[in-house]
Amino acid sequence: MPETKKFSTKSEKGLEKPEASKKEKLTRILQGLRNIGDMMGSAVISTDGLLIASDLSESVDEDTVAAMSAAMQGAAETAVSELKQGELRQIIIEAEKAKIITISSGEKAILVILARPEIKLGLALLELGKASGKISDILGG
Repeated sequence: MPETKKFSTKSEKGLEKPEASKKEKLTRILQGLRNIGDMMGSAVISTDGLLIASDLSESVDEDTVAAMSAAMQGAAETAVSELKQGELRQIIIEAEKAKIITISSGEKAILVILARPEIKLGLALLELGKASGKISDILGG
């Protein structure tokens, strides 16, 4: 039977590397979304409208993004439920200067992105789906 290698979390100097916090892991995921192109920023918020992690520019009020996104998500979920159309997958808002996309990330979190109007929606939704799954795993479903 072949011998399996064991990997250590020790750095070159023999010191243990501290494991990244949940917020650091979430921030790395959000920063990775920049690779989609035409992204202006992203955030993970609670369904209550509180900011969990963000990668938004300083010109954007994080608390407003969190509160408005949670309100939109809640209203859309209610509409979909009342109309008996299954579960809400995502919300896509097309405005003159941006697209805003929200997608559920588990039961208690929402991934929100702000993007330029010309973003390639298919690629963005594919990557957002992957990121949403990772976020859900980190936050425990």
